[in-house]
Amino acid sequence: MRKLLHAGEYPGLLIRLTVGLVFLSEGVQKFIYPETLGSGRFEKLGIHPAGFWAPFTGAFEIVCGILIVIGLFTRLAAVPLLVIMGVAFVTTKWPLLLDKGLWPMLHEGRTDFSMTMLLVFLIIYGGGHRYVDFIRYAKGKN
Repeated sequence: MRKLLHAGEYPGLLIRLTVGLVFLSEGVQKFIYPETLGSGRFEKLGIHPAGFWAPFTGAFEIVCGILIVIGLFTRLAAVPLLVIMGVAFVTTKWPLLLDKGLWPMLHEGRTDFSMTMLLVFLIIYGGGHRYVDFIRYAKGKN
């Protein structure tokens, strides 16, 4: 009897779940808490029009997060999230670097850095063997 998951299948699955669920939850929170995490935060960061960009970003985080969790268009879904991470760095971490220095910026940016590296992994290596894209590809070869 075949095991549910082989050891070689875990990295892609775990990385997809981590990235997808974090972005999914962050996207949902932009709608649930608009003043602190959505348009209010975008306004404070100087991103205008905040009423457009916060829901736009939240929607991308939700849709791309779900796609990554299920492994559908994983590489493609990771690209807009990587852009979001770049904007997050420029708008939140770069000013912190200039204001407080390297170590405070590195401390505050640890999650951003981790998520960025995981997105780069997904873009380069894909989502692993247990995902919709792989199943679709495997069925097409038979």
